[in-house]
Amino acid sequence: MPSVILGLALLAFWLYCLFDVITTPEGAARNLPKLLWVLIVLFLAAVGGVFWLVLGRPRGGDAVLGGAAPPEGWDETRQRPPHAEAPRGPDDDPEFLRALERRLRNEE
Repeated sequence: MPSVILGLALLAFWLYCLFDVITTPEGAARNLPKLLWVLIVLFLAAVGGVFWLVLGRPRGGDAVLGGAAPPEGWDETRQRPPHAEAPRGPDDDPEFLRALERRLRNEE
């Protein structure tokens, strides 16, 4: 039983590292080209994953922006685009509710 749990943990670690390498922007990988990192993690499994995390993975905010300058209006403190108003449901929109009320009154 412990060997099954260890095997599943290694599989999860390997998949995490593989997806992390694949989704990292091309220029953000450190020390080696991204394609070489994919091959290392793919064929060396757990050891390749450790190498990726220690030697190849971008540091801090570089992972989000790929080492490029932030776009205009980018919130550097939170590492995300400027705040946009969240979409509202129709029942939260006062104009929609007024129109609905008018329609209901006209049907009566």
